[in-house]
Amino acid sequence: MNILYQDDYFFAIDKPAGFFVHPPEFSPYPVPKEKICLHVLRESMKREVFPVHRLDAPTTGVLLWTTSRDATRELSRLFMDRNMEKTYHAVVRGVVDTEGIIDLPLEFDDVPVEACTTYKRLKVAELPYAVGKKYPTARYSWVEVRPVTGRWHQIRRHFDRIAHPLLGDIEHGDSHHNRFFRDTLEIRGLCLKATSIEFVHPWTKQNVKIEAPSCDKWTRIEKLFNEYSFTP
Repeated sequence: MNILYQDDYFFAIDKPAGFFVHPPEFSPYPVPKEKICLHVLRESMKREVFPVHRLDAPTTGVLLWTTSRDATRELSRLFMDRNMEKTYHAVVRGVVDTEGIIDLPLEFDDVPVEACTTYKRLKVAELPYAVGKKYPTARYSWVEVRPVTGRWHQIRRHFDRIAHPLLGDIEHGDSHHNRFFRDTLEIRGLCLKATSIEFVHPWTKQNVKIEAPSCDKWTRIEKLFNEYSFTP
C-alpha cells in the first residue's frame, strides 16, 4: 500500500480496491488477513495504527490513519465537526445536472438519518451501444462528489436514489451497465475513488491536502470520456 502522506501524528494511504479497512462484522464469507488494511499496515509498520474513517472495500483512494489514540480522537473530531473536505470521483449512469445537492435521508438500522451529498458534473460520454432495450446509445457522467455527511454507502445510495447509479456497484447499481463496463469496456469494479482530503492540521495549524495519484483504471476512464465526449 502506497503511503501518500506521513508525519508524527497521522499518515494516509492510497487504498486499493478489494481491501477492507478492518475485519468486516457481517461478511458472508471469510476475509483473509492479507485483504484487511489494519492487519497489513500493522505488520508492515511494526506498530499500532488506527483508522480515522472508512472506505468501502471496492472504493479506492485516500484513507487516513493515526499512530495513537489521541491523534485518532483529534482527527475524528474534525470529521464530526465537518471540517474535513473529502472529494471523490465517480462514474454514473446517464446525464446528471451540471451540479446539484442530494439531500435525502438514508436508513441506518431501519431509522432515517440526515444525509447530504453535493456534486459537480465534469464530463459526459455517449457510447454507440444499446445497453438494455430502452435507448440506442449509452450515456454516462463523470462527477466530482463531496459528501457533507458520512453515512454507510452514502454516495452509492444517493446516486441510486436519483436514478443515476454508480458503475460497478453490485449492491445498488444497474447490472446491465455494470456488465457492459466489465465485459465490453474491460473497466472492472466500482467506479468510485476518494481523490483527495483537505483539512487544517490540528497541531501545526497548516492546511493539509492529500491527493491520490491516478491509476490505470481511471486513466482508461478518462480516455473513454475523451473519445466519446459530447455536449448534452
